[in-house]
Amino acid sequence: NHTKVTEFILVGFKPHPGSQLLLSVLFSTMYVVTVAGNACMILIIRMDSKLHTPMYFFLENLSILDICYSSVITPKAALMFSLGRRIVSYNGCASQMFFLSLFGTTEAFFLAVMAYDRFTAICNPLLYHIVMNKRLCVFMVVGSYLSGCINCTIQTGFTFSLSFCGPKEINHFFCDVPAVTHASCTDTVVNETVMLAVCGSIIVGTALVVFISYGYIIITIVHMPSAERRRKSFSTCSSHMLAVSLFFGTVFFMYAQPGATSSPDKNNIISVLYTVVIPTLNPFIYTLQNKEVK
Repeated sequence: NHTKVTEFILVGFKPHPGSQLLLSVLFSTMYVVTVAGNACMILIIRMDSKLHTPMYFFLENLSILDICYSSVITPKAALMFSLGRRIVSYNGCASQMFFLSLFGTTEAFFLAVMAYDRFTAICNPLLYHIVMNKRLCVFMVVGSYLSGCINCTIQTGFTFSLSFCGPKEINHFFCDVPAVTHASCTDTVVNETVMLAVCGSIIVGTALVVFISYGYIIITIVHMPSAERRRKSFSTCSSHMLAVSLFFGTVFFMYAQPGATSSPDKNNIISVLYTVVIPTLNPFIYTLQNKEVK
C-alpha cells in the first residue's frame, strides 16, 4: 500500500532565478491580452446585430472558451514563477486537469464545427441559412461541451486512479495527463493505452472534419470566377488554417501518439503553444482580416 498523496510539486520550467520574473511577466502579459482580446470579441458580437449570424455565434463561444481555457493554466503559472511556490494540492491538481481536458477537448470540437460552418457557407451558400439554423448551432455547441465532459471525466478518473509515491514531482508547469501519469509509481500501460485511444480518436476525428472541410473550401475558391473574391477567401482561409494547424499539431504531439509521456521537457515547451499562445492569438487570427468586425 502506498502512502496517501496530498500534494504534488511542479518542477517543469525551472530557469535561473533571474529568469523567473521574466517568465512571470510574459505569462501575465499574455493572459491579459487573451482576456482583453476575447472579451472585446464577445462585446462587439453582442452589440452589433449585423454579427448575429452562425459564424459569429461560434466565434463568440470560442472566445468564451479561450478565456476559460487560459484561466485554468496561465494565472497560476505566472504566480508560480513570481513567488516560486510550486506546490499544488492533490484535489487542486485533479481539478486543474479536469477543466483543462474539458476546455481543450471542447475547443477541438469547436474548431471542427466552425470548419463545417465555413464549408456550408462557401460550398453551399444557397442552403446556408437553412442548414445552419439556430437550433443546429446550439446543438453543436452543447454537443461540443458534452463531448468535452465525457473525455475529461475519463482522463481525470483514470489518471487519479493511479498510485503516487515520493518525491511526488510532476515535470510540468501544470497538471496535465501525460505529466501526472509519468509521475506515478505504478504500471501506467492501461492509462497510456486509454489516453491514446480516446484522445487519438477525438483529435484525428475532429482534425479530419477540419481539413476535409477546408479542402472542399479551397477547391470551391479555386473555381470562383472573381479574382478579388478568390484573393479575399484565400486570405481568410489561410489564417484559419494556421490557427487549426497549430492547435491540432501540438495536441497531436502531446496526446495522440505512443510514448506521449516519455519527453516531459519537450512537452513543457509544446504545452505553452496550445495553453497560452493559441488562446492569445485566436481573436487576432479570426478577425484581423475581417471587415465586418473592423
